[in-house]
Amino acid sequence: MTFAERHLGEAATILGQLNASVIEKMATLLADLRARGGRLFFLGVGGSAANCSHAVNDFRKITGIEAYTPVDNVSELTARTNDEGWASVFVNWLHGSRLHSKDMLFVLSVGGGSLEHNISPNIVLALQYARRVGAQVIGVVGRDGGYTALVADACVIVPTVNPDAVTPHTEAFQAIVWHLLVSHPILKAEETKWESTPAAIAPSFLTETV
Repeated sequence: MTFAERHLGEAATILGQLNASVIEKMATLLADLRARGGRLFFLGVGGSAANCSHAVNDFRKITGIEAYTPVDNVSELTARTNDEGWASVFVNWLHGSRLHSKDMLFVLSVGGGSLEHNISPNIVLALQYARRVGAQVIGVVGRDGGYTALVADACVIVPTVNPDAVTPHTEAFQAIVWHLLVSHPILKAEETKWESTPAAIAPSFLTETV
């Protein structure tokens, strides 16, 4: 078996093991968030941070939910890291954003955060703050879910089928889950470009006659 075959086989196994009922609960929580006019804040680091930026775009444009992520502003993120420390960058940003009980955090993380093991302490402190103000928490994480899974209202844990590929599979399936959510009929408010474009459309250079 080639590496590509093995990796794709692992992905197929993960897909069959994802907890659909948890994802449905997340969709309901997000629909309720939109109905009450709450805001959605995405938190993640590394590759998950890039996923946060993509997800913010999709939730704002497709579902009409007001969404943000601190990683979209590199100036503020690095200023806070330089002046206040890495562990507090998210919680201080959320405090400045006036996080309140109508809002929700959406964590995208491989480990889910752990103060004991010094894994994404910035996520843990942000989650603790969210709980203090009464904001809801959902997430898509890997391994055992870490602190995120412990405190979340709904959390998808991407199953570990290969200990040597936890990160690539988790970050890939973060995208599968959030794309499922923005496509969900109780959340989708706007058509996406290619789904609303006639299938028969062709570039003009293919239809021009000489």
